[in-house]
Amino acid sequence: MSYRTLLLIMLLVPALVLGGAAALGLTIPVPHWARGYVVTVPLGAAADGAVDLPEIAGPDDPARPLVVIDAGHGGRDPGAIGTDAEGRKVSEKDITLAIALALRDELLEAGGIRVALTRGDDRILPLAHRPEIARLLDADLFISIHADSAGERDDVSGASIYTLSNAASSEAAARFAARENDADRLNGIAIEGTSEAVSAILVELSQQRTQDNAAEFQGLILREGNDRLAFHAQPRRSAALAVLRAPDVPSVLFESGFVTNRTDRARLTTPEGRAQYAGVLARAVQVYFARRSDTGADAN
Repeated sequence: MSYRTLLLIMLLVPALVLGGAAALGLTIPVPHWARGYVVTVPLGAAADGAVDLPEIAGPDDPARPLVVIDAGHGGRDPGAIGTDAEGRKVSEKDITLAIALALRDELLEAGGIRVALTRGDDRILPLAHRPEIARLLDADLFISIHADSAGERDDVSGASIYTLSNAASSEAAARFAARENDADRLNGIAIEGTSEAVSAILVELSQQRTQDNAAEFQGLILREGNDRLAFHAQPRRSAALAVLRAPDVPSVLFESGFVTNRTDRARLTTPEGRAQYAGVLARAVQVYFARRSDTGADAN
């Protein structure tokens, strides 16, 4: 059979099949390629209550300050990956959840502050829902906990704290923001209605006072952790991070350390190390709210 004849058959047969089906009133289903690979969550749903709101723990008094703690990544999104001395994989999602739980327990034990977690188990959560939870709960403070990776380098270490800014504080901060903001796409989650224009507007709408409060809390973490935690050489950072875009909630992203660094990894993966992180963050939270209380004798 010649090439021309084969090509003619390939073109005519589908046309004849479709034409015959149409003449008989039949329909031929067309497969939807990649169905099931992308989870689509309408952004508008956040406004009408479709976002699952977590339970609030602590005092049964809405006048008490509320902190929303966000454990970064989760589910099929492991975040940064490291390897310990025994060759076992260390996932950012497990580290962030463990620190978030430790911080929640520390705050509840101290009393006087209400606490909610964006996730309390190993599940994936759309990026846009994390700050939206804080906004819908009318939170007074939002803390997103993360850990980083330096790739093949094992000499990069230390914690840092990010606040929201249109302009990244450094090239490294810009790369980090790009990677974190791309997490949904890489993990097959599509949020309808998002755009760069909307994201830019959200940043512009963030009140100056909200950003000033976030910067103040950033400074308190550094102060309280000065003698207890190892910070990066440039611990104060800022970038256009989607997870911090709740316009009316002071928000910070706490980068706890690097899973690719032996010292950081040992601190991040042990109960003793996580207790250090939780203690520093809890103390910073307490001082932050004490400064805003007329009875805050402990504020300093």
